[in-house]
Amino acid sequence: MATLFVNSATGSDSAAGSQSSPFKTIARALKSAASGSIIQLAPGTYSAASGEQFPLEIPSGVKAIGNETNKGRGILIQGSGKFVSPSAAGQNITVLLANDAELRGITVTNLDSRGTGVWIESTAPTVANCTFTLCKREGVFVTGSANAAILDNVFRENSAAGVIMAGTAKGVIRRNLIENTGFGISLQAKSAPLIVDNEIFGNRSGIVLAGESKPVVRKNRIEKNTEDGLTAVGKSLPDIGTAQDLGGNIFRDNGEFDLQNATGVKILAIGNKLNSSRVKGLFELGNVTPTPTPTPTPTPTPGTKFSDISAHWAQDFIDRLAKMNIVSGFPDGTFKPDRHLSRAEYAAMLAKAFELAPRRQATVFKDVAADFWAQSAIVKANRAGFLAGYPDSTFRPEQNLTRVQALVSLVNGLQLVGGNPNSLSVYDDRALIPSFATDEVATATERKIVVNYPARAKLSPARDITRGEISALVYQTLVAANRAPAINSPYIV
Repeated sequence: MATLFVNSATGSDSAAGSQSSPFKTIARALKSAASGSIIQLAPGTYSAASGEQFPLEIPSGVKAIGNETNKGRGILIQGSGKFVSPSAAGQNITVLLANDAELRGITVTNLDSRGTGVWIESTAPTVANCTFTLCKREGVFVTGSANAAILDNVFRENSAAGVIMAGTAKGVIRRNLIENTGFGISLQAKSAPLIVDNEIFGNRSGIVLAGESKPVVRKNRIEKNTEDGLTAVGKSLPDIGTAQDLGGNIFRDNGEFDLQNATGVKILAIGNKLNSSRVKGLFELGNVTPTPTPTPTPTPTPGTKFSDISAHWAQDFIDRLAKMNIVSGFPDGTFKPDRHLSRAEYAAMLAKAFELAPRRQATVFKDVAADFWAQSAIVKANRAGFLAGYPDSTFRPEQNLTRVQALVSLVNGLQLVGGNPNSLSVYDDRALIPSFATDEVATATERKIVVNYPARAKLSPARDITRGEISALVYQTLVAANRAPAINSPYIV
């Protein structure tokens, strides 16, 4: 697999395209790129002023990569060119992605009138760990019969929307941060993606559904949008949760309604956290779970035996951590091992489990007040390298911790290194591990930190972690650090 290097500041298009002799423009690298090639971008601005020719068409099987760990900060593609869409006429776009093309770790801006950052039409590419900002229309437009993967990106301050889907487009919109833009996600025509694990807040509206769109909407946090959290019009028919597959979305503090159905047809929205008084139209809500409020660390109960863990798979891990005063139960004598854990509660657990020696300056989180119950623990965990915040300077203490976030936190906090990506072959769902976490998950696997129940081969990286699961991971981390004796459990990977 050939890697072509590009540096807008020091490169030359008459160079060899090697690391020591890079090209100057992406356009030049594209002329030499074949399927399987990687185009590696150095920090800098790639624009018409630096010699780029727009739109940039990434061919089939080619990856354009910047820096995925920081979402492409400092690696900017800015420009626009004319593209005649087979289904949508003339467009002003920055990047066009062919089938199996990938765009990773790059910032994209289109300042042209009605400008689009990335256009995807009837292809199946991947857009991951990028930032789309200041586009005059939307960050990503997906149409035709496309089947796109839009993963782990940041969409901020785009005029019309973060993501628009039209045609019969499908695919997945997963783990993106979409804020302070027009509509967070806008679906039209017969588009039907999976929308899962996204943070959508501070936009005009969170999700707007029109035409005959039929998305599946799961485990998103949709709040503080100035109009509605989710609006359905026309003949759209979203699946926002069923009795067999609960929605798991959080709708909160949206300006007008959290959910609005203007279609006249009842929409299933079972198993979400919302305020039913902020719902308009025909919905089947089931038993509504109230939106979460901050929960202090549980009050310790005497002893180490909890009334609800005697038959639980994580009993040994929980009991041993309780004896070490790292975890505690509730006043009624229970531990609630299957309850989810917030980021604030996790910070409090870290403060008890590890010596949180400061390694860096504390981040000032704008959503963690000085009198917040876990403020001290959050500061310590942040300074020790266990926990970081989000690009918008928030910590989101009430948000549930995911399994992959826990593993990354533990590995980074203890500064464990040396994982081989081949170790991930033990997981049947390894394709779901986000790219920023592969090294850490590999390291955790080799150190026997990973504990998967009920199937060892299923990591479920994006799922919210439970109190029982985090107890197992923290205990195994102590074992890896030679601070606790090993436990014989069939669920340790």
